[in-house]
Amino acid sequence: MSFTPQKKRRKRLKSVFLFLITLYVMIGSVLYFFQEKLMFLPTPLEQDYQYQFDHSFEELFFETEADAKINALHFKAENSKGVILYFHGNAGNLSRWGEITEYFVGMDYDVLVMDYRTYGKSTGKLSEAALNHDAQYCYDYLLKQYSENEIILYGRSLGTGMAAYLASIYNPKELILETPYFSISDVAKHRFPMFPVETLLKYKFPTFEYLPKATCPITIIHGTEDSVVPFKSGKKLSELAIERLNFITVEGGNHNNLVEFETYQKAIQERLK
Repeated sequence: MSFTPQKKRRKRLKSVFLFLITLYVMIGSVLYFFQEKLMFLPTPLEQDYQYQFDHSFEELFFETEADAKINALHFKAENSKGVILYFHGNAGNLSRWGEITEYFVGMDYDVLVMDYRTYGKSTGKLSEAALNHDAQYCYDYLLKQYSENEIILYGRSLGTGMAAYLASIYNPKELILETPYFSISDVAKHRFPMFPVETLLKYKFPTFEYLPKATCPITIIHGTEDSVVPFKSGKKLSELAIERLNFITVEGGNHNNLVEFETYQKAIQERLK
């Protein structure tokens, strides 16, 4: 039995269509089942690893839940103006982020920074609720030593969602967000526009819902050349009609180098003076 050219074309088109459908389903399945591998890039540390930094610090372990132990660093400035509760990005561990947060210790602020579950020495099962729970535990820990008008929340990249969440339920002195997202799904839509990411994602971090509930001043700093969290995602937060929100654009800044720009340095100095 022979096929006409038209039937052969239809058969080829059907095969291509089935292949594309199969590929679409496969990629969608990867996005759903392996989204934590895409979002979180932890670097584990041995439990006996010894941190070394230029400023004095205390290493802490918080048992935030029965199956979770959170490793944190509490830096102490000699003439402290207050404390910054810092939430870091999605890669590395405290051996790296401790060095980054020393920038603020040099500006006479104490700093508390934690490693998320599965990062560094921290243990426990990851989830959005768990991350927010651990963040709240750290804030409550600080409340035993500082008044709320001495606490500044600082979030970077992934950590901006947790910092914004805390600002929506507490009354800190200030909230500073570096390279934030409108929501995790907003970033995912940018990367995977063909997929129903809002249905697939287990993590939402709706920063746009948290910020209107915050009562403190809000400073957002974002670079125009950010290839990780698109500038337009952070910029959308400035369109929420929040009078106490100040959006600072770093022209030419990307996701990891804002500290090198005078615009960033000036903004931080003004907020932390």
